[in-house]
Amino acid sequence: MFPQFGATAESLSKASTLVFRIGTDAHLYDDPEDVNISPLLDSKFDEEKCEALKRLLALIAQGFDVSNFFPQVVKNVATQSLEVKKLVYLYLLHYAEKRPNEALLSINYFQKDLGDPNPLVRAWALRAMAGIRLHAIAPIVLVAVGKCARDPSVYVRKCAANALPKLHDLRLEENTSSIEEIIGILLNDHSPGVVGAAASAFASVCPNNFSLIGRNYRRLCEILPDVEEWGQIILIGILLRYVIARHGLTEDSIIFSLYHKKDYNSEDDLDITLKEDARDASGKIVSELANMVFQSYIEGPDEYLSRSSSTNRVSPKLDSLIFTSSSNDDVKILLQCTSPLLWSNNSAVVLAAAGVHWIMAPQKDVKRIVKPLLFVLRSSYASRYVVLCNIQVFAKAMPSLFAPHYEDLFICSSDSYQIKALKLEILSSIATDLSISFMLKEFQDYIKDPDRRFAASTVAAIGLCAQRLPKMANTCLEVLLSLIRQEFLSSEIGSTDGEEGVLIQAIMSIKSIIKLDPPSYEKVIIQLVRSLDIIKIPAARAMVIWMVGEYCSLGEMIPRMLTTILKYLAWCFASEASETKLQILNTAAKVLLRIKGDDILTHRKVLSYVAKLAECDQNYDIRDRARFLKKLFPCNMDCQHEEEEKDQLQTGDLSYVLAECIFGGQTKAVTASHEPINYRYYLPGSLSQIVFHAAPGYETLPKPHSLPYDDLDSNEEDDPDTSGSLDEESASDYSSEHSVTGSSNASGSDETAFANEADQDAGPLIPISDIGNISENQNEVSHSGSADFEDLMSTKSLESWLDEQPGLSKENATEQSQVHRSSARITIGNMKSRVKPKFYTLLDPANGNGLKVNYSFSSETSSISPRLVCIEVFFENCSLEPIAEIALIDEDSSKGLDSTDQTSSEAEITLKPHIDVPNLVSMEDIPCLEPGQTAKRSLQVHFHHHLLPVKLALFSDGKKIPVKLRPDIGYFVKPRPMSIEAFRDMESHLRGMFEYTRSCAFTDHIEELKGSNSLTKDSFLVICETLALKMLSNANVFLVSVDMPVSANLDDASGLCLRFSSEILSNSVPCLITVTVEGFFKL
Repeated sequence: MFPQFGATAESLSKASTLVFRIGTDAHLYDDPEDVNISPLLDSKFDEEKCEALKRLLALIAQGFDVSNFFPQVVKNVATQSLEVKKLVYLYLLHYAEKRPNEALLSINYFQKDLGDPNPLVRAWALRAMAGIRLHAIAPIVLVAVGKCARDPSVYVRKCAANALPKLHDLRLEENTSSIEEIIGILLNDHSPGVVGAAASAFASVCPNNFSLIGRNYRRLCEILPDVEEWGQIILIGILLRYVIARHGLTEDSIIFSLYHKKDYNSEDDLDITLKEDARDASGKIVSELANMVFQSYIEGPDEYLSRSSSTNRVSPKLDSLIFTSSSNDDVKILLQCTSPLLWSNNSAVVLAAAGVHWIMAPQKDVKRIVKPLLFVLRSSYASRYVVLCNIQVFAKAMPSLFAPHYEDLFICSSDSYQIKALKLEILSSIATDLSISFMLKEFQDYIKDPDRRFAASTVAAIGLCAQRLPKMANTCLEVLLSLIRQEFLSSEIGSTDGEEGVLIQAIMSIKSIIKLDPPSYEKVIIQLVRSLDIIKIPAARAMVIWMVGEYCSLGEMIPRMLTTILKYLAWCFASEASETKLQILNTAAKVLLRIKGDDILTHRKVLSYVAKLAECDQNYDIRDRARFLKKLFPCNMDCQHEEEEKDQLQTGDLSYVLAECIFGGQTKAVTASHEPINYRYYLPGSLSQIVFHAAPGYETLPKPHSLPYDDLDSNEEDDPDTSGSLDEESASDYSSEHSVTGSSNASGSDETAFANEADQDAGPLIPISDIGNISENQNEVSHSGSADFEDLMSTKSLESWLDEQPGLSKENATEQSQVHRSSARITIGNMKSRVKPKFYTLLDPANGNGLKVNYSFSSETSSISPRLVCIEVFFENCSLEPIAEIALIDEDSSKGLDSTDQTSSEAEITLKPHIDVPNLVSMEDIPCLEPGQTAKRSLQVHFHHHLLPVKLALFSDGKKIPVKLRPDIGYFVKPRPMSIEAFRDMESHLRGMFEYTRSCAFTDHIEELKGSNSLTKDSFLVICETLALKMLSNANVFLVSVDMPVSANLDDASGLCLRFSSEILSNSVPCLITVTVEGFFKL
């Protein structure tokens, strides 16, 4: 809507980093090794230890091996500093598995930290202990995990659950029962976060110990919607497996109908859905396919296929006792608790919930999974392929499920080829007599797509639709024949890349349709044969020639044409491709074997002639085929008269019988198989269903009713002593988390009122505005104002909590919100002249042989390119001898340029500033610098990233010194003067994703207040000036306005607001900064 305020991802990143980089440790990633880390680790000061550990973690993040510092880091685990301890634990967690013996040195400190009053320290200690993969300390870790599993902190209990799979990986059988007991305790937890982690541990440690699930089944179902998304996926699978193992499958499900379909006496006993699927000609195939799908779920695809391919194909009969009613309480509660998850934001959760309803829900309720899956298909582009793979299985097993929604599966122009192919296959599976006409119109548009591979797949889909719907086969055949005519026309004009595939696929589809009822399509075969002279593609010609031999005795017209066709094929045999030559040989053999009449002598001569040509062919396959035919038809090759041939044929020799078996042909109607015999089906939502093989960790569904009731009845009742105070503590922790969120939202109302004040018009120099009344008036007009800032307020509350800043109590916050606030807009003069530039060292005298080089960023804008940053460089000769020939150039691209080349390159850059931006516009060389003399030069530098320095080469006295020019993100922008009205208008269009909020502590004004006279200097003015100077010295911005609060409490600076404006150099996108003050100060 407002293109002038649009921004790219790069500009947004730069704008956000402008705010975030101030006061952060991002500079550690620039060059983490530029400081000696070992002395800092041995320092007595916690600040230096933090600096060293942060640099080590930065090196780890960049892929460096810093395990050699392990002994020095381990000894710092005994520190009292929470920040140092956290960094030490992060380091140990990364290298504990690689250096287990040295990590054992700190095991006593880990055990000591398990009793620390801070829950974060307890959790860190447990994570580090579990990361040490040694059998010797496994009992100690097990005891620690058991202790933390009963910890009052939710976070500690969650870490205990995450530590259990690590213990299980040690393969200590004596600890298995203890680990399973701890899992049972954690599954009984009332915190959703702990239950999700416990479910993950259950799936890794004891996935078949359903007695742990039976104790807490109902409560796990009730807490399922509150568990984190990835925990929901695991927990859904566990609950489904438990229900099937204990109660079996439901009687109203699709599986039950398939197993008992043969027992029904009439169609009225079947569900309407299955009737619709069985009405077409392939209804039997659909039922067999659905049966194969559900058998694969329980038996596994490999076991099912091996049993199906054996000679004794006996399907295992499932007793009706293993089925349960859909009104079963456990089944009912599972379906009810997973129904809301069908509309989850996580597509994996949607698939997991859909899998439960697909397997366990009654047939009438299975349709509820359709709309959620189609919604995910439209909304989530990343998971579109995975969702389509599962829809494909659902649609093949139960076509009527998605048949009414065929329009939602039409192709989009932005879809990849793999997604298009899946959609075409699904559409061909769900086509009905009512929808096929609309699909064919859509398919005709797809055939015109520039992607000819996609067009060929569309043609194949038309053939599949014709096989599924025999009544519509003629309509599909007309579409294919018209397409072939167009391809013939295009081939005469000149074929393009990919057109061959479309023509080949069209003929293959026609071939599959003809197989359904060959006598009805005699004219189609004749039409294709007459087009042989036009078809130039070898594969297409081979298929048409195959149809000639296969249906040579069909009808009256084809046998009369055989002599002419064979003569034509013999005449062009030498110029054909290898696959076409093989089909010509086969066709000649079939014709000679089947046709009896006056032309048999001609057919024999053609076969003899073609066989002789084939014996001289360069392809050994063709030569072998010719020799094979000569051995197979020796009598037909050598006979000169028809009487001799008849006498030899009546002898019934073995070669003639063999020829009948090989080339006998099949002219009867053939039902095309719906799926290949080796197609594998896996559980919906699993990785195996995507890769078509059993991925690591894949497990089939348990055998129905394989879990005895006796194993569960004894453990079914909850023991109140098991949870005890743990449940009350966890419940209180869980409720306290909600109360914190609520209080943060409530306290944000003051910020909303203060932000609304910025929307008022500017007045005189010191206007007084009543913020409380303004907020009330705005709330009377509309209640949507506060809703626009909900995300912002929650973000501020979260960041203030993460920074661990001491806040006001609830009572103080309530009192503060009731204080009557007002503000006044003031001017503090020309602050730009008072800004002192910040100098950075480029080269110190010790490394530069007495040459000292400093640089500072300039507020000027480059006239060559907006991407260039202006920098002022100061050279000083600190030695006692003159320094000659001082030059600063780009080390990478400007090494070989002389002054003439540089001048010409600058002229080209001036003409094309945005096409080719140099890394450095070199400065004017300094011929000589006397002792104590200083010189100033201006540079224009192109920084490729706001974190990466530019490598330069400094030449002095003929020596080269490599230096690094580090960027300052604050000078990637330039001032953008504007009025307060323009600032508000622009700010109103940059809400939401374009807004970033950060809170920090500011103390620079304290020294200024102590040094000034409180009687002559206003304290609020000192804070305003200090804040403005701090911003203007760190960023190249423009001070728009200063709003100072007018309050009866002289120590309350809350409400002070400074606004700054700028725009990014590279793309002129506006960057607006608003600094607000909250807190008290004392003189």
